[in-house]
Amino acid sequence: MDPRNAEPLMKLTWTDPVTGAHGYLVVHSLVSGIATGGTRMRAGCTIDEVADLARGMANKTATFNLPVGGAKGGLDFDPKDPRATGVLTRFCQFLRPWLEDSWVTAEDLGVPQHLVDDVFAQLGLEQSYHAAIHRSADPARTLRRVQAGLNAPVPGGQLLGDVIGGYGVAQACLGAANTWGWTVPETTVAIQGIGTMGGGAAWYLHEAGMKVVAVADAAGTLYAPDGLDVPTLLDLRDRFGEIDRDRLPTGIQLLPRESIVSTAADIFVPAAISYALRVDNENLVKAKVVVEAANAATTPEAEAALSARGVAVIPDFIANAGAAAWAWWLLLGEVGADPADSFLRLRTEMQAKVALVLAAWTLDRVPARLTALHLASQNRPTSDVASTTPALTIP
Repeated sequence: MDPRNAEPLMKLTWTDPVTGAHGYLVVHSLVSGIATGGTRMRAGCTIDEVADLARGMANKTATFNLPVGGAKGGLDFDPKDPRATGVLTRFCQFLRPWLEDSWVTAEDLGVPQHLVDDVFAQLGLEQSYHAAIHRSADPARTLRRVQAGLNAPVPGGQLLGDVIGGYGVAQACLGAANTWGWTVPETTVAIQGIGTMGGGAAWYLHEAGMKVVAVADAAGTLYAPDGLDVPTLLDLRDRFGEIDRDRLPTGIQLLPRESIVSTAADIFVPAAISYALRVDNENLVKAKVVVEAANAATTPEAEAALSARGVAVIPDFIANAGAAAWAWWLLLGEVGADPADSFLRLRTEMQAKVALVLAAWTLDRVPARLTALHLASQNRPTSDVASTTPALTIP
């Protein structure tokens, strides 16, 4: 069966008894009785959106040959509402049987990792990877390894668990530049979204010498054709990933939020909302390649149109897989608390996969998504959707 059309294993809708908000869990597949995928919160979130994201997680775990299936949680609620933490807590309490045994969740749009872990602590589950940790031969030791990895400091003052996803996106961008022989300092990039994923990508691209010419948050687009001072802008963010306009460095142009799509740059990174590129705006894209840092950032119709006019799209289940892949490498003991080891593993795997899909695109104009789906299908166990046998071994 074509994985793009496969029906999920389970769809569940929950109604919050306090606010009336709706929450969703979609389990697309179980492998060894377990699935992984974050929980997002945004006003307007739908079960169809969550199902798309769960399918993407299943493709992500298969592409990176992880021994788990894919799932996703979603809440139709404003994360800035003061009641948001209560909504998330009650959602997790309702889904506790899944969280105890079968679903490993983590941060996503509108839900930072520290909040997920705070909720899990309230529920007595210690950490959001609980469903995997409790399967290990020594859960206490595995928990210590996970916490050490998540909280390992990296240059720049951040924690490894907070930046690894953005680092992976940066490596996808650098992989595209390397594959096509672009000189990194002369390559330009525009990034939509400056939160955990987009901000991390901006930091590591800036550190690598690539010119970040535009970033966008909810308030608008910041543009500087000679390159933005990324570290300064990241220091000006609030807890919602929005930049304080009153303290901006000089020389930055303030543009409408939608202008990020049409920015003249070699690479465009949608790192904020799903379906950011649609049939009504894909024609504005000037980049040569789109690197999907956000889940389901491009609609199928928009991607087809982009491909038709020669714009390659690196799909989300490759470009933003860094956090998910790394979490499972950490759980399985394949990386530890040394950030250098984690960065090397992710850099090597991400750039190799980007080179693979772009080779097929360059030679035969095979869309990168099709090549990536073929890779996922090769790695996916034949019992991917149906397996419920707890055979996963975690040291």
